[in-house]
Amino acid sequence: MKKSGILNRHLAGATAELGHGDGVLICDAGLPIPAGPRVVDLAFRAGVPSFAEVLDGLLDELVVEAGTAAHEVREANPAAAGLLRERVPSLGFVTHEELKELSGSARLIVRTGEARPYANVLLRCGVFF
Repeated sequence: MKKSGILNRHLAGATAELGHGDGVLICDAGLPIPAGPRVVDLAFRAGVPSFAEVLDGLLDELVVEAGTAAHEVREANPAAAGLLRERVPSLGFVTHEELKELSGSARLIVRTGEARPYANVLLRCGVFF
């Protein structure tokens, strides 16, 4: 058994398959999940695991070159907005509706148990060299 990194076998396998330019959507429990992308649902109950925990765990495992969030997060969920500004490089903002449309192009969607609004980000994978 692994002793560090991502222990969830579905998430570990999915992240190992990602390549440069692939999108990973980390979303709250309320965001509609589009058909198509691979989904790893980590939601256990409201707030577990949190958006911050999942974001930090994935940022430890992936090279991320940019991210996109809904501009509504800045007013509706300042804690998530601050977290994203601190941790996600080249963070851009679109409307929530645009983010939902973009989510269909993600290669992987990771659903958290987060129950606060707009705790969503689309990450674009980079390369380590």
